[in-house]
Amino acid sequence: MMKNMTPEHIARVCSGIYHGPEDIKGQCAEGISIDSRQIEENWIFIATKGERVDGHSFVGQVIEKGALCVVVEREPEMDCPYILVKDSFQALKDMAAFYRSQLSCKVVGITGSVGKTSTKEMIAGTLSAKFQVLKTAGNFNNEVGLPLTMFRIREEHQVAVLEMGISDFGEMSRLTAIARPDICVITNIGECHLENLGTRDGVLKAKTEIFEGLAEDGYVVLNGNDDKLRTVKQVSGKQPYFFGNGQCYADNVVSLGLFGTECDIHIGDKNVHAKIKVPGVHQTANAMAAVCVADILGLTPEEMERGIASVEAIGGRSHIMKCETYVIIDDCYNANPVSMKASLDLLSEAEGRKVAILGDMFELGSNSDALHESVGSYAKTTGADVLICIGQNARHIYQGAQDGPLKCYHYETKEDFIKEKDVLLEKGDTLLIKASHGMAFETIIKELAD
Repeated sequence: MMKNMTPEHIARVCSGIYHGPEDIKGQCAEGISIDSRQIEENWIFIATKGERVDGHSFVGQVIEKGALCVVVEREPEMDCPYILVKDSFQALKDMAAFYRSQLSCKVVGITGSVGKTSTKEMIAGTLSAKFQVLKTAGNFNNEVGLPLTMFRIREEHQVAVLEMGISDFGEMSRLTAIARPDICVITNIGECHLENLGTRDGVLKAKTEIFEGLAEDGYVVLNGNDDKLRTVKQVSGKQPYFFGNGQCYADNVVSLGLFGTECDIHIGDKNVHAKIKVPGVHQTANAMAAVCVADILGLTPEEMERGIASVEAIGGRSHIMKCETYVIIDDCYNANPVSMKASLDLLSEAEGRKVAILGDMFELGSNSDALHESVGSYAKTTGADVLICIGQNARHIYQGAQDGPLKCYHYETKEDFIKEKDVLLEKGDTLLIKASHGMAFETIIKELAD
């Protein structure tokens, strides 16, 4: 049951008008969704209009399934309890903000240019050693996804770990007004969404809007190795926790190749021997962020160690797949110059022949060509054997890798590459597959895994 999420309260916070029986007005919803397929008995359905689908078309279906009430922008054609609002998407956000005010759990808000999801997984996994934790599922991190994540929180959850993604100024202000985090974590300030944000200074300004919603007694956790984040001296009169170069640091770092990293993480007088199963030495930074949050919330070093060891890689995020023919590093969920270079570093830890299959990076603004080329230049230094570039923008990765030790190929489309894959690839190769999500490189993974 969702505390105080009644039609009466929802109508008030959304500036809407409730129409329906009086006995339903004070009944708490069991769940809330904009997806009619998810609606169950005593849930509330918010009818939103998308580019292809209008949720108002499904009002009859959700009522048949036992929906408590529907939130709509126009009067339903059938007789049912409903709340009439001007804007269903705004109602979604207003409802989530109200629900947040009813919750007693701690909220950890995570943003940054690179590594939000892997850091979210690390923090949630670490905290799970002590608490009942809810975390953002998939990429539900924007102005629609964050409210839907909030609606999944229940009384038994002690901590919610929420990923918060943006692409323009003002978005984070709206997200943080909903989440109202007790702890803010920023992973880094990189070169992404430059079309809207212009420069890394613009990215810093947009990301640090998260502080506007920070609780009065809240904490800020920042990457101390990021030059832009190091400029943040105080938030609400308190110094941030810095990891990597600050109060929390790691030493005795031992790479286990594609199978993780071991290190000692120090914070105050505590020492945490971290056994990180997720591949990539850069995961050490995620573990340090998790230790900072865990220390704030009172976990012991033993609990931190147990929690970190429980974290596994997820599909599309440096997920290692041992197939019959190849070892595949599935990192195709998203890409920008910083994460591309980190993934190339991960590939360098593999044994045998190393092949990087890289695609277009989107939303890089007017400097896109040079940023793609910089990835190609970096690839020449990593020890990779073969570089396969796919897409129009990726031609510049190909150009940046010229005059180096790599065998380089460029294809305009995934289909062109797939036709020639058997000529290019050899049994036993380790393949890194990475591009922006819009390139849909999961089709390449499926083809190669099969």
